[in-house]
Amino acid sequence: MGSSEGRVEEINIGPFGEVPAPVQTVEAHAGRGLAGNRYYFGDGAEPGRALTLIAAEALEGLSAEHGIELSAAETRRNVLTRGIDLNALVGKRFRVGDVECEGVELCEPCTSLEAMTQPGVIKGLVHRGGLNADILSDGVISVGDEVVESS
Repeated sequence: MGSSEGRVEEINIGPFGEVPAPVQTVEAHAGRGLAGNRYYFGDGAEPGRALTLIAAEALEGLSAEHGIELSAAETRRNVLTRGIDLNALVGKRFRVGDVECEGVELCEPCTSLEAMTQPGVIKGLVHRGGLNADILSDGVISVGDEVVESS
């Protein structure tokens, strides 16, 4: 996974306490997050929580190496990508479709995630649990959009 270009395979949005539901497109708002998502309401997302991404390759590895089948929605991540190294985007700007974003930190798996899913998730997703990012420009993110590191 050394590529700096990938694609959006799935988008999941939902309120706190529920498994997010798949959508084809979602509005992204700078400083607020994704419309309809758990961090969007009230004052908007805290820094580093506006957008979460996870690589399809990480979920496939979780299945192959640990026998754990987990959907992108079950990980509580918003955007499932393929073909881009999300870990390499920490501290960098990138685009999802026409939406400018900035990688803040790795989205490491936590005990809450493991409690909502199954034992072994933390071990299986450590250092590949996804990316927390800020949204820097308004726009729309759609399934099929490119995910590209900004130059």
